[in-house]
Parts: sequence; C-alpha cells; structure tokens
Amino acid sequence: MSVPYWVQDSVFYQIFPDRFANGNPDLDPVNVHAWGSPPTLWHFQGGDFQGIMDRFDYLLDLGINAIYFNPVFYSTSNHRYNTCDYYRIDPILGDMNDFKRLLNLAHYHNVRVILDGVFNHCGRGFFAFNDLLENQEYSQYRDWFHVRHFPIDAYSPGQAQDYLAWWGIKSLPKFNTNHPPVRKYLLDIARYWIETGIDGWRLDVPNEIDDDSFWAEFRHTVKSINPEAYIVGEIWTVDPRWVGPAHFDGLLNYPLRDAVIRFIHSETLNAEQFLKKCSDLCSVYPSENVPAMYLTLGSHDTERVLTKMEGSVAKVKLAFASIFSLPGAPGIYYGDEIGLPGGKDPDCRRAFPWDNSIWNHELRDWVKQLISSRKQYPEIRSGSFSPLYFENEKKCLAFWRELADEKVAVIINASAEQQTLKIPMTFNPPPMEMRNILGNENYPIINGEIIISLPSWGCVWLKQTRP
Repeated sequence: MSVPYWVQDSVFYQIFPDRFANGNPDLDPVNVHAWGSPPTLWHFQGGDFQGIMDRFDYLLDLGINAIYFNPVFYSTSNHRYNTCDYYRIDPILGDMNDFKRLLNLAHYHNVRVILDGVFNHCGRGFFAFNDLLENQEYSQYRDWFHVRHFPIDAYSPGQAQDYLAWWGIKSLPKFNTNHPPVRKYLLDIARYWIETGIDGWRLDVPNEIDDDSFWAEFRHTVKSINPEAYIVGEIWTVDPRWVGPAHFDGLLNYPLRDAVIRFIHSETLNAEQFLKKCSDLCSVYPSENVPAMYLTLGSHDTERVLTKMEGSVAKVKLAFASIFSLPGAPGIYYGDEIGLPGGKDPDCRRAFPWDNSIWNHELRDWVKQLISSRKQYPEIRSGSFSPLYFENEKKCLAFWRELADEKVAVIINASAEQQTLKIPMTFNPPPMEMRNILGNENYPIINGEIIISLPSWGCVWLKQTRP
C-alpha cells in the first residue's frame, strides 16, 4: 500500500481545539476562563467546532489544505489526551452533527482532516478503567490494563504505583494492547472514524505501544477502508523502524525542526552540517515516505517558534522558508503565522488572538507567499533534494529541489550580515538567468555561476527562466 498521493501536496494547520475560536458560548463549561487568559492545565477557554467553521475563511485565505486536530473526543481536560469515550465528541466542542458539518465544510473546500489518535493510554473516566476502580480485582476489565497489584489507587497524590500509566501520571492509565479485547476495541475505533470520513490519524506516542503486529493490524484496518488515509506517528527521534508498509506513512520530523533551529538561531550547526543533516533525513527513510514526513517548527509540546528564536521575526521567516522548501509536508502550529509567542506547555497553548491589530502581518504575508509558491511549483513539493553549495564562515548554503527537467535552487543566508555569494549553476543547456519566485528578482548566469547578495536571515528560491 503506497503513501497517500495528496500528502506531498499538503500544507497542514494544527489546531488545539480549545484555543482556536469560540463560536458557541452556550457550550462553555462553568470553569471557562476569558479568551486570551494565560493558559493553564485545568481551565478551558471555550474553543469549539463552530468557532473553527466561523473562521474557516481565515484558513482558506492563508492557503492551507489540511488540518490536524489535537484530540476531540470526550475527556475531562482541555488537552483531551485522557480520553473517556472514543466514540463521543467532547460536548464542549459540539456534537457529532457539528463535527460532520465541519468535516463536510473542509472537504467541500478540498481540505483534508486528520485526528489525534491516543491509543497508548486513556483517562480515568474510560468505562473499562472506571469498572476496574469500582470492582478492583473482580473487574471484568482487569486485563485491559497493566495492573501491578490491588487495591488500585488512582487519585491520591504521587505517581501510579498500582498500574502502568504514561510517565507514571495516574490520570493516564496505559492500555494492555496484548489483550485481544483491547486490541479489537482500538482497531474498531480506528475503523469507525475513518468510516465517518476523516482522512487519517496522527498517532500519539506510538512507540510506547512497542508491538509491530499491532501497528501492522492498525495500518491494515485503516487502509482497507481508505487506501489514501494518512498515518503519521509522533516519533521524536530518527528511527526508520516506524516508517513503511507495516507501520506509518510518515513521522513528525522533530529532528529537522531541531536542525533548523540549531542552524538559524543557536549556531550549533554550521552550513555544511545542516545540509548533511537534511541529506541524512532524506536518505534514512524509504524514498516514497520522505514526502510524507510532517515538517513543523512547533507544536502543543514545544516552545513556540517565535519564543524559541527569542523574538526575531527575521529568523522565524527564514525558518518557515526552510521547512517549506525541504522534502515533506509542512505544518503550521496555529498562531505561529501571526507571531504568537509562548513558552513550554501549557504556555504554548495560548488562545488565538482574533484582534488582527496585534498580528504580525509581515510574517503572515510571508507564510501565505510560501504556501502559494509551494503550490505553484511541484519540484518544491515532491522533487529530489541535493546539496549545491555552502560557506561555513558566511553561514550560507544552497540546495536543489529537482523534478524531471525542472529545478529550483534554494539559497539561504543564516547570518546577521548581508552576504555576497558566487554560486555554481549546473544546467545543460544553461538558461540565461534565474528568477526569484519569492520576489521576482532576476539573476544572470555568467560563466556558469550567479552572483547574489542576500540580506541577513535572507532566502531566495531561484527558478530557471525559459526563453
């Protein structure tokens, strides 16, 4: 079963549902905080499906064509990674009719939708764990979890001692996926939501279900219903085990995020090392899976990119230009495109500010331009990657994206100074000049090279002109 054709052409937008937009205040819980309040682990701010539908034109104007939702199933927290009912939409977000309206709206505009699948653990309110707490060793669901001993204490302070839980957190009991009823239950969930119409799954901590046969069954279940469904795993390291016909189509490419930040901001990677890192990440996975890697500068689990770059919009713009020009499907964490700051969880989960007077419009316009240019040139979306040039002293580099006879040269200056570069241009026959598709400047090719001056933290995408 091949990688879904549509992923390489996608630009994802990640939405943390409680924080994007509040469209129906009647759904707000009694402990709702004012929109834009400092985020906490416990309080809600009222984001819902109606709010997303009300703001859908914003997403279309930005140019995205795929959405990744953090968990939307019934839970007791604002993050919803402690699922109580996998078949029920959290009523704070709406109901199944609201979800289907949102799904239909997205599909009408050719926008794909993937959901967060949390199958390693559930919440304490999940029916099987609730039964276990009520009936202890007499529970019919005692084998659904990893019980160490009875009685089970799930509520006193401290880490879980009586059962396995994610990172020892008592509110996140770990499923026993070796138990056939658990396996069947989780696979039925995967099937149900694909049949409902979602376009794929983002899988939460899948490496903690360390069972190749489970994931092979999961993939078969999903792909047998929709062969074009996208399965992407949250794996934080470089690990080819998780990519391929028995596992996932792609991974969240956190190693690339790390490399981009180290090259542009922390200066712990030089230009040559950055190019090598990009080449290694392209070669370590099967070639058909490389375009399905999910490229992001941040998520609900990381500091926001503007904060990580210590407020430098120029560096953020260059970081976006980097991930949009490298192999994979770029993803935008909601609000990063307008310069929303935020530290580590939960501060990275701030509410989207809908007062556009406080947006960074320069940054948002740049992201729109990157999306538009990426859509226009298939070599940027699905072409091969090959290094072209680097100068470590100047913190400058270039690489090719190439598809058939079409080539784009991506040239980056990651230094704080303007740099003048001489870069070889290998064509047969050579064109007369190259055009910057991000700005429309032309650069003549003289004696097989171009001379270009790039501003600090500058980037161009150069395309050969046709006679």
